[in-house]
Amino acid sequence: MKAVALTRYLPISDPRSLVDVELPKPVPGPRDLLVRVEAVSVNPVDTKVRSPKPQVEAQPKVLGYDAAGVVEAVGGEVTRFAPGDEVWYAGDVTRPGSNAQYQCVDERLVGRKPSNLDFAQAAALPLTTLTAWELLFERIGLDADGGDRGTSLLVVAGAGGVGSMALQLARRAGLVAIATASRPETVDWCRAMGAEHVVDHRRPLKPQLEALGFAHVDVAINLADTDRYWDELGEILAPQGHLGLIVEPAGALRIGDPYKAKCIGIHWEMMFARARFRTADMQRQGAILDRVAALVEAGELRTTLTETLFPIDATNLRTAHAQLESGRTIGKVALGGWR
Repeated sequence: MKAVALTRYLPISDPRSLVDVELPKPVPGPRDLLVRVEAVSVNPVDTKVRSPKPQVEAQPKVLGYDAAGVVEAVGGEVTRFAPGDEVWYAGDVTRPGSNAQYQCVDERLVGRKPSNLDFAQAAALPLTTLTAWELLFERIGLDADGGDRGTSLLVVAGAGGVGSMALQLARRAGLVAIATASRPETVDWCRAMGAEHVVDHRRPLKPQLEALGFAHVDVAINLADTDRYWDELGEILAPQGHLGLIVEPAGALRIGDPYKAKCIGIHWEMMFARARFRTADMQRQGAILDRVAALVEAGELRTTLTETLFPIDATNLRTAHAQLESGRTIGKVALGGWR
């Protein structure tokens, strides 16, 4: 089968950083689906895994953690899917990725693709949707269906992939969402995704929030730079508020006051934790994706796809990685089809 892989960890400007290869078609295990991959999208995890480092892989390593495709075959213990089903998923960072014509994925991590999205539109969503859903509704514990209506939520990096989904989910849940953005196009995008207010992350946040009438915010999720916003968010958050994080800090962070004094909850989200540690509730990811598919089909959520590159190959994946590393992407970039 065709695939895009690496053996060395190089800057994305190096044409050897991602290369086209031919690999054996994988064989599904007992709980696996063998999926014919029709579209993939690129996330920061792709660029972080691929980023320059000294080790060399003995065998080609396939990245890719978002996909939509068609079930080709199933393992002997699979119960939820059959060949021909259209599916979407974010997969498992410990297994070969989706940048290949065929991929094996545990059925518990998979949902049925929304019928009203094409494969590229669908591939843009799983990882960011799972991250936003788990962070807001499972880690922090907000109610997805309006039980916390009126709660204020600050989304740092609202125009990115996770931020775009967090804003949509917040709007649906009745939260008062405030996004950070700086360019006119990202401000407009955040408002379209569900932000009631947008503040400029290039300037101090607290005075901007106070000008909008927010002495504090109840919840903040920092989807960008944990270190940069740590002290500022500690001041902005209300007593007994909550902070959600997804980016590993570069250095040690002081988790005492004001976080301790205010009894602020600190919540980490890592979308791959369930698959990596084979948790007893792995099936929650499939259930979330099925729930989201129904919301997409009902028109309550939308794809965050902003660009599709054709076909899926090393050249286009290098382009997508470079765009993501620029820090100026809005929404998601997907790749579709094989030549």
